Amino acid sequence: MSFSVRWIRLTLVALAVVFALSAYGIRAVLDGPIEQYSGAALAGAIVYAIVLFIRPSITPWIAGVIAVAYCWFIEFSQLTAIPATISAHSWFAGQLVGARFDIVDVAWYPAGIVLFMVVHWYLRTRSTRTADAR
Repeated sequence: MSFSVRWIRLTLVALAVVFALSAYGIRAVLDGPIEQYSGAALAGAIVYAIVLFIRPSITPWIAGVIAVAYCWFIEFSQLTAIPATISAHSWFAGQLVGARFDIVDVAWYPAGIVLFMVVHWYLRTRSTRTADAR
């Protein structure tokens, strides 16, 4: 593994931690729709960071599609009793799979993911231009 891949992965872990702390910080300070919407958007960004961690060379478009599909899979699985049952036994598991379906989250996951996709695309394009200029 090259130094740059290690650096990218370390940065992605740090970003995921910052996103999670931000979501919990917003939840601690605010109550209502902003807390809910920002939590879903930040959760989507965390999933995007995980996708990039697993495959740093992936394109922004493919990473975004995978992240949105995963978030929607988890959200729509909440229409069954399985996530609620899992959540009842473990706080941590509840954070990962949720407990109840919310259609608003379906729209807010991509909001956090698209923003991350744009940054990813910009950085990728910039690094390609820099490499071409050498």
